[in-house]
Amino acid sequence: MAPERPGQRPTRADRPTRKERSGAATPGARARPGARAAQRRRARRRGRIRLVMLLAVIGIVIGLSVSRGSSAPPRAAAVAHHHRRVAHVTAATASLPFPSPSGAHLKAGPNLAPGSNPAALPGDVLIADEGNDRLLVVNPAGDIVWQFPRPGNLAPGQSFLEPDDAFFTPNGRKIIATEENDQVVSLIGLKPAKILWRYGTPGQPGATANHLDNPDDAMVLPDGNVVVADIKNCSILLLHPPSHTPVLRIGENTTACYHQPPLRFGSPNGVFPLTDGNFLVSEINGDWASEMTPTGRILWSTHPPGVAYPSDTNEVSPGVFLTVDYSTPGQIVEFNSAGKLLWRYGPPSGPGSLSHPSLCEPVPHRHEVICNDDADDRVIVVDTSTNKIVWQYGHKGVAGRAPGYLSGPDGVDLAPPESLLVRHAKTMGALATTCAPSLPAGACTIGG
Repeated sequence: MAPERPGQRPTRADRPTRKERSGAATPGARARPGARAAQRRRARRRGRIRLVMLLAVIGIVIGLSVSRGSSAPPRAAAVAHHHRRVAHVTAATASLPFPSPSGAHLKAGPNLAPGSNPAALPGDVLIADEGNDRLLVVNPAGDIVWQFPRPGNLAPGQSFLEPDDAFFTPNGRKIIATEENDQVVSLIGLKPAKILWRYGTPGQPGATANHLDNPDDAMVLPDGNVVVADIKNCSILLLHPPSHTPVLRIGENTTACYHQPPLRFGSPNGVFPLTDGNFLVSEINGDWASEMTPTGRILWSTHPPGVAYPSDTNEVSPGVFLTVDYSTPGQIVEFNSAGKLLWRYGPPSGPGSLSHPSLCEPVPHRHEVICNDDADDRVIVVDTSTNKIVWQYGHKGVAGRAPGYLSGPDGVDLAPPESLLVRHAKTMGALATTCAPSLPAGACTIGG
């Protein structure tokens, strides 16, 4: 190997082999002095290149850190925050059977409807399969990767009936399920899979301690408390596991439900977190959505436009809200706090039409929404840019229990780290545990 001249790049034959670059020499071989000098020069050059690259990386990191408080595009900060959250939650759920990989590189399996595109989902989907008395986790290809209950999951005498909503907890390690028609809320461990705590008396509606009347959308807050809409008691309850006595109730404990928040609510069927730390309450009677602070103060109320029966209203992005019309034909609607329509999906008939959809969530970082189309026995993903269904688990209008079939699914959530409460964990407010003096008399009750 001839010594290279200044400014001359070594030829392919002169370049060190992979073994030489890694420091492994051929047994018995010795390099000539000229070759050793050339190798030292190349090593110095590689060292300088590595130093330059290291300084560049340090500069980028410092620049991103500074940009969080300056004029850097918010998208970059959001992406960085997303990756940190993904790493944190993935580590916390490493021993769990999910999440599965993104659907980007998966082929649709036989359990999905023809034309389904697994790439529409970032990971697994939790489904409250109400008519089959079970929870399922399905991957983007349509395979069932987890189910509750399985034989042995329930203690003697325990039941698990008609789960109509289910959400992962903020740490991603448990599921909170509402069994609306059985009048209970259940907190379920994932490993081992079992009921850890239950509030309500199965099969017995009521308004006293450890009773609910048509509960809906129970959610675990970052402080461990549970918020639930108590529909037929016209109010919102804050619970504290493992207790069976409410922390407090917002709204009068009454069966005369009409829109006068926070004194009472018109049959509230959802209390969803917002990224500003407040909560979005949807009310069936009168078609209302209201933003409520953690102390119970109402900031605004509006009518989701053109909706007869709003259900489970939640946030797409700051100032943009998503609800469904629990009707036939149903519809999916995005709107703002002034009630202005921003987007609507609601074919009047055909394979894309909906029948009593009860919940849609935005798919993070994309332009799709995932929804349960209850009376059509399916969970779907709708592309908001094309108004097309791009993923479907279940057969439209055909109930069943076999793989690929559902029966009246009434709840959906994405698996961690993209699940609703994991995404909101950093910004979610904690409901006050004492009654704010600014609330009207009777609007808040300690102990429920």
